[in-house]
Amino acid sequence: MSNGSAGRPLELQGKRVWVTGHNGMVGSALVRRLARENCTLLVADRSAVDLTCQAATEAWMERERPEIVFAAAARVGGIVANTTYPADFLYQNLMITANVLHGAYRTGVEKLLYLGSSSIYPRDAAQPMREDQLLTGPLEKTNEAYAIAKIAGVKLVETYARQYGCRFVSAMPTNLYGPNDKFDPETSHVLPGLIRRIHEAKVRGQPTVVLWGSGRPRREFLHVDDLADACVVVMRRYDQPTPINIGAGSDIAIADLAALVAAVVGYRGSFSFDTSRPDGTPRKLLDVSKIASLGWAPEIGLPEGIRATYQHWLATGGGSPPVAPGVVRDAV
Repeated sequence: MSNGSAGRPLELQGKRVWVTGHNGMVGSALVRRLARENCTLLVADRSAVDLTCQAATEAWMERERPEIVFAAAARVGGIVANTTYPADFLYQNLMITANVLHGAYRTGVEKLLYLGSSSIYPRDAAQPMREDQLLTGPLEKTNEAYAIAKIAGVKLVETYARQYGCRFVSAMPTNLYGPNDKFDPETSHVLPGLIRRIHEAKVRGQPTVVLWGSGRPRREFLHVDDLADACVVVMRRYDQPTPINIGAGSDIAIADLAALVAAVVGYRGSFSFDTSRPDGTPRKLLDVSKIASLGWAPEIGLPEGIRATYQHWLATGGGSPPVAPGVVRDAV
């Protein structure tokens, strides 16, 4: 399998590098990682540029002239958020992606990396999921709107590369976690949701935590700092317009994940499962042979990463005061 490298790796040194969505979990990790490179980092929050507005996005890019773009801005969330606000997830992600990519084309950006999601793959895709399984079957209904927006982004990368010769690439991360994740009980993904609920159960002396679904679905988790490092490798060495997966290469059942979180948090209660609630996709494990061929592998193990994420959450004000008891939703 070709690794997609094209001659000498792209150099970040001395370049003007824009990270969209720099305040989010992924964007902030990219900012941390790129601080080790000798480049000029460009960031802009919503008050500086509305990425859902084409005119505002292109005007900002014309003025700031980024040479390299890491397109990490997106609206994200778990099953509850995706099923409650599907129009918002579809519209906002479509607009952000279209405006940033078109602006990169119009302003002559040297190279752009678009970050998609493993949610783009069919619900019942063969495991582990290869990049060529895109559009080979129906999507998971609970996050269909988000997935469609991300698929559109992948196709924009491919078509701008083909029609205009843009040096655009796309990467598909697996489920992510780490500093600056969302721990809101209604909108978070499964791992921060578990951390919060299990911590609060410990604080209250609650004997049981209710998990939404059967606990059987399997998910792959990657620390966001590992993702950021992989993105730098992809930016430097990958030049195919077709997607490249970024994952840990292993997965875990949600019930086992809950037990792992409980061990980290120090919770000694039990779990029950509300099987009337949806599980989401049965399994999501990425085939990571492409990114491995570039010489990259993750460094942060899941227990170590959960421990660091929990400590970061506590240190930044998490865990006090507890919210009302509730359930933990499965990941999309």
